[in-house]
Amino acid sequence: MIPHKTPLILQKLYPDLIWKKTEKVYLTFDDGPIPEVTDFVIKTLNDFKIKATFFCIGDNVQKHPDVFQRVISEGHSVGNHTMHHVNGWQTTNDLYLKEVKDCDEVIRSNHSSTTKKLFRPPYGRIRRSVIGELNSEFDIIMWTALSKDYDQSISPEKCLEETLKATEPGSIVLFHDSLKARKNLEYVLPRYLEAIYDRFEFDKL
Repeated sequence: MIPHKTPLILQKLYPDLIWKKTEKVYLTFDDGPIPEVTDFVIKTLNDFKIKATFFCIGDNVQKHPDVFQRVISEGHSVGNHTMHHVNGWQTTNDLYLKEVKDCDEVIRSNHSSTTKKLFRPPYGRIRRSVIGELNSEFDIIMWTALSKDYDQSISPEKCLEETLKATEPGSIVLFHDSLKARKNLEYVLPRYLEAIYDRFEFDKL
């Protein structure tokens, strides 16, 4: 069972990955951009004047360039989440690196940025050999607090409770702007932000 709070031992086993930062809380959203759900996230973040980081699937950027452009225009940062959300433990290195490259090209064709590129492996699954290949070009971002909003067996109330408990200064918090997560996300995100807004400062990666 995947815990809401990433175990310290896992962070120590993969020190080349970025698990947490310092002091502030960093909200991240995986699997978009898609209409309505990503739009809901942006509106909710705007309500609290918070900037976040969106790890985008290249195929979704191609399908919904207008939603992707809204993420950019609202001042959020974006990262690479592969072209088709592939599993790094079930994909050859060559194919996996091509998925990252293809997604990067789609993002760069829709957004020019001078900042270092961000990458998050789908499912958090990535081989050590691939980490070595990508680390010179990307900051590989993991997380310390997992909302599990995608898990249909978890009630929205439980999702909110556990995500709040897992959040601390420096946390990289993972939500999903996806259809699977929509029910929990729409309940949790505004209540989560309302509960912790006065306790932490927020920033994008």
